[in-house]
Amino acid sequence: MTLARLVLPALRWRRETGFHHELEAMRRALDLGVGGFIIFGVPGARADEVTALTAAIRAAAGRPVLIGADLERGAGQQARGLTEVPPPRALAALGDPGVITWAGATTGRDARSVGINWVFAPVADLDVEPENPIVQTRAFGADPTRVGPQVAAWIEACQREGVLACAKHYPGHGRTRHDSHDTLPVVPLPLSELETSDLVPFRAAVAAGVGAVMTSHVAFPAWDPSGAPATSSAVILGHLRASLGFQGLIVTDAFIMSGARAGRGEPEAAVASLRAGCDLLLYPGDIPGTIAALETAAADGTLPPAQVLAALGRYDAAVAAVQRGLPSAEPDHVGAEAVAARLLAVGLHRGDIPDLSSGFELQVIDDDQGGWYAPGPSDLVRRRLAARGVFERQGAPRVVLAFAEPRAAKGRAGFGPDSRAALARALPGAALVVLFAHERLLAEIPAGPPVLVAWHRQPLMQHAVARWLGVRRGSPE
Repeated sequence: MTLARLVLPALRWRRETGFHHELEAMRRALDLGVGGFIIFGVPGARADEVTALTAAIRAAAGRPVLIGADLERGAGQQARGLTEVPPPRALAALGDPGVITWAGATTGRDARSVGINWVFAPVADLDVEPENPIVQTRAFGADPTRVGPQVAAWIEACQREGVLACAKHYPGHGRTRHDSHDTLPVVPLPLSELETSDLVPFRAAVAAGVGAVMTSHVAFPAWDPSGAPATSSAVILGHLRASLGFQGLIVTDAFIMSGARAGRGEPEAAVASLRAGCDLLLYPGDIPGTIAALETAAADGTLPPAQVLAALGRYDAAVAAVQRGLPSAEPDHVGAEAVAARLLAVGLHRGDIPDLSSGFELQVIDDDQGGWYAPGPSDLVRRRLAARGVFERQGAPRVVLAFAEPRAAKGRAGFGPDSRAALARALPGAALVVLFAHERLLAEIPAGPPVLVAWHRQPLMQHAVARWLGVRRGSPE
């Protein structure tokens, strides 16, 4: 039994070296027999670099493998040159099912174009807890009767492009007030309440034929009294198989996250997750140690042979399902720009569009500091305006650009104390606030100027805001 097939390491792009520094680690992992990889191209990998990496993986493997990536906001989230998609909560705000279908299809098509065959999306969590530090705009919304069909439509459109989709984070991460990157969050609700809320989108995902489901590193003690995270709870994973009827791949969320281990060593936690019913282990830190622990557990019976064979069978079936040719369609940037423009067209709150025809100056308040990884740039509005010949005029009406998004290990929702203080100082006399965050954060913007909700700091939305401001300054589209 090739237990290494059930392990998927990570390969990360670096500004200094691209993916070159990962090539030797990739070869060593393939020599051990791993089943594939998760690729991280942020903050600046080009599409051709991702294509070259996936081709190198396949050439070195000499066999089909799974290659996944977090693409909740389209393939442009991980590779420059591919299409960015606004976050799910923004898409849902338009109330247009066709936009959800477009997002799923575009994501799947672009993923295949660079050799990615497994899309770790969509998020099927519910956006029900305002203090949740990690879900927020990543979810389609709070109403399960609406989120379920949106999740299903996204999955069906994505998988028609020949990739696997992955509903996450079962049985739901939307109610937590803590981030599982940092700790093991706890949700106190019993199964009876979850059945009519958090589990509804996952049931819809299964009915839509989703190829994979990702677990959450969240404990539900009223459901499983052991207090184990869902990732290693036989009770919770058994419900996914028996009650929801899911027969595809169950993959863990990243094993480098503290919630996955729940106070145990990584090898012990890895064995516990497979024993509980997971099929694949995503992104463990110690690849050789994890594989050795699985082999030992299989040899001494801790991992029953039938369970291992079932996981390997589901892995083989998933690999076979994605053996198709690559799509020929080009990235749909125009469609993305149109969706972004629609979001801004309905995004003005608390007032009218200000008169900016005489010019404006920009002020940035960036709350997205801290966490495990650096945020993307906050100066793309300024740079895009300058590229169009629109320059700031000191002393002109002030436009405040406020950034606050969910980020790994950021540890909180909303604006922090320093950002709130900066907003309080900046808003008197300001002409406009552009909020690159969940619309819920309107409540944290002091009364005064109108607010334009732009949802996320991604380049797509910053460039859309630059176009919006440029038009009001008199610059042509």
